[in-house]
Amino acid sequence: MSDIRCIGIATGGGDAPGLNAVIRAATKAAILQHGWKVIGIPDGFDGLIWPEKSFELTLERVSGILPRGGTILGTTNRGNPFQYKTEENGEEVVRDISDQIISNSKELGIDAIITIGGDGSQKIGYELFKKGVKIVGVPKTIDNDLSATELTFGFDTALHTVSDAIDKIHTTAASHHRVMVVEVMGRDCGWIALAGGISGGAHVILIPEIPFTIKSVCDFIAQRERHGSRFTIVVVAEGIKLPPELKQMARGWPVGNTIGDAIGLFSNKEVRISVLGHIQRGGSPSPYDRVLATRFGVAAVDLIARGEYGKMVALRANSIVAVDVASAIGKLKSVHPEGELVRTARAIGIGFGD
Repeated sequence: MSDIRCIGIATGGGDAPGLNAVIRAATKAAILQHGWKVIGIPDGFDGLIWPEKSFELTLERVSGILPRGGTILGTTNRGNPFQYKTEENGEEVVRDISDQIISNSKELGIDAIITIGGDGSQKIGYELFKKGVKIVGVPKTIDNDLSATELTFGFDTALHTVSDAIDKIHTTAASHHRVMVVEVMGRDCGWIALAGGISGGAHVILIPEIPFTIKSVCDFIAQRERHGSRFTIVVVAEGIKLPPELKQMARGWPVGNTIGDAIGLFSNKEVRISVLGHIQRGGSPSPYDRVLATRFGVAAVDLIARGEYGKMVALRANSIVAVDVASAIGKLKSVHPEGELVRTARAIGIGFGD
């Protein structure tokens, strides 16, 4: 028999399509299967710094949120209670207020917490677990770069957004015989650029894991032109490592502008740049992400019911499993330069600028 009577749910880090689906699934499973009370913790762990912000999640409150993007709880990537920044006497002070958070969660009657977030949020959750808080994790990132799970919800929706954008850019690129540079998210890893580029029919894909030179990119564009192709789509991950010859040209963020400027300068081609930015995070989650997020939410409640704390749910071989949070954090799942997806892209003529 579980000693749980009330659970809390928090969403931290960047938003992603499917967060509301997790919140809905966990709330419904907790109430319908176990009769637990559910507390929504707003804005990451900020809702435990100011517990008056927290509120009860009921079946009525989560009704209708499945197709909604974002998170009804709000989120932040600045709410680390172990390194909480405040201003005192005009100076920034960093303090550990984790004990205050633990005390406030007890005052709210919360027995266990589901933390939905990426690597940073899971690290915070693990530190709280080490201090005795009953924590289970749900992985979240549109970048799909968490090593413990094969897929994260939000990734599929982001690919739909990127693919749709490239489809639309194709027509104007072909009409005007231009080089079109499309910058997508991917601060550390190139999964969105790689999968989105393949699905959108890009001709060049630049990702952090594969070094490139602008000469190779321009040579590739020239080769396409010699074979009768008068336009080129270049997909660029925001986290690419600029070669030395481009660093002095860098405008700063976004990097797509630097790549576009360089291609225009060295190839004497007309270039246009599109930075997709945060539209990749927004919008209604795809059917796949809705199902995956729902499975994660129910599985997280199951972990609490079984008393398996310090765990995170993950997708492996199309099954939902539990992994130790300690083994899941701090390790990025990067694109392998010789992996199957890169080899597939090369086989259909996509260049990587190397």
